[in-house]
Amino acid sequence: MSQFSSRPGAGATTGTLPATARPERLETPFGTMEYVDGLPTPETIGRGFDALDLTRGIEAFLDCLPGASTVAVRRGLRRLVGDSTAIAYTDPRLTSGPLVLTGNTETTYGMTFLALDRDGPTVIEVPENSLSILNDLWQRYVADLGIAGPDRGEGGRYLVLPPDHDGDVPDGYFVVRSSTFSCWAVFRTLGGVEALLRTRVYPLSAVADPPEQRFVDFAGSEIDTTAADDVSFFTALDEIVQEEPGALDPERAGLLAALGIVPGQVFAPDERMRSILDTAARVGAGLARTLVYKPRDPGVYYYPDSSWKNLFPSGSHEFRTSDGARQLDARAVYHYGAVLVSPALAEAAVGVGSQYAYTAEDATGAWLDGGRSYTLTLPKDIPAENFWGVDVYDTTTRSLLRTGDPYPSVHSRSGAVAAEDTGETVVRFGPDAPRGREGIRTVPGKGFFVVLRLYGPLRSWFDQTWRPGELEPE
Repeated sequence: MSQFSSRPGAGATTGTLPATARPERLETPFGTMEYVDGLPTPETIGRGFDALDLTRGIEAFLDCLPGASTVAVRRGLRRLVGDSTAIAYTDPRLTSGPLVLTGNTETTYGMTFLALDRDGPTVIEVPENSLSILNDLWQRYVADLGIAGPDRGEGGRYLVLPPDHDGDVPDGYFVVRSSTFSCWAVFRTLGGVEALLRTRVYPLSAVADPPEQRFVDFAGSEIDTTAADDVSFFTALDEIVQEEPGALDPERAGLLAALGIVPGQVFAPDERMRSILDTAARVGAGLARTLVYKPRDPGVYYYPDSSWKNLFPSGSHEFRTSDGARQLDARAVYHYGAVLVSPALAEAAVGVGSQYAYTAEDATGAWLDGGRSYTLTLPKDIPAENFWGVDVYDTTTRSLLRTGDPYPSVHSRSGAVAAEDTGETVVRFGPDAPRGREGIRTVPGKGFFVVLRLYGPLRSWFDQTWRPGELEPE
């Protein structure tokens, strides 16, 4: 059997690498790593695998946020509606009661999860002036329905096919195919509740006699649809992997398999692995918060001297640069703070879809403080063909801030915002701000962030000839 030596320079006469290429002691964030002639000591082996599992767990948290978030929404809705054709909706609008990632108070929401494995091809009928989106269970884009979709806002019937469908497809539908059997449908209607209640979801097999549509109002409920920041985050990923074993790309499938999340196998981490994964989720969530509120990529900022940030910095709903590289930080930012992806949310399309800007900082760069007062000036001719809104969110939950007012926002659709004589609109924030008309109450001792929303954005937004002011402290 060969003998190995840790003596510096050993083997130099036989053409091996010099001793400087074989470090015998490494100080790392995971502790000291020691090697004898390149071979790890028993303590280093254990420490090395702990480090590997932790780094993979953190990577899985950041990379798989889209799927875990979708499962969290589905779990929350299932507690309310149960079956796959019932639609949860907001009457009249979303309030700060449910925990929903950056949901808005301006539009009426409806949502459901299709069960294409059980129901087969499924029909969705959307009313006119709909802003609706289909995503698969990994929160990947499937289709736009409505204004940004093929019906162009005139309303229409869509047929959603399962990923394995190879049968005939009837005429008379806009046909789309989901890459997972569970498919998330989100409906937004500019016509309010009356319009949303004309939405229909039913199996194609029941087209001759569709069942009565069931709706469940969740506007004031206290359901939590946000992903966990602890070890249970990984149980959500396991739920998808078991249900949809062929729907994940090889890289992320391999990453999850390395953590014990494997199709057809029970995910049962031992005490050591549970502790590591719990730490990974907490660290991953902390890193996501840093990325969301203080990103280091200058391309995230709309203007070089401003705190207003862009959720789609490359203009791609897949978070890809022009040369095809994935913007990993941008993807983590979006899916930690928001839900649903669509080209209509990301691309610069004048008059179509929606655009967003957000900030958690005031004009001096300090974090927004619920105990202080601020003003936000929006210059005249706010570039929104349909309507605009300003909403305030809790920095912890990334959901609407609970202020005692169920609608912590101001928006043009309510008719409650009065423009100044100059044509500017001034929105006030603070613990004593007037509610409803032109101000949003905040909570002393609580941070918050602000999202500006433009529905049907106009050219002056994209060419930056119109620009929102900063939040000025008083």
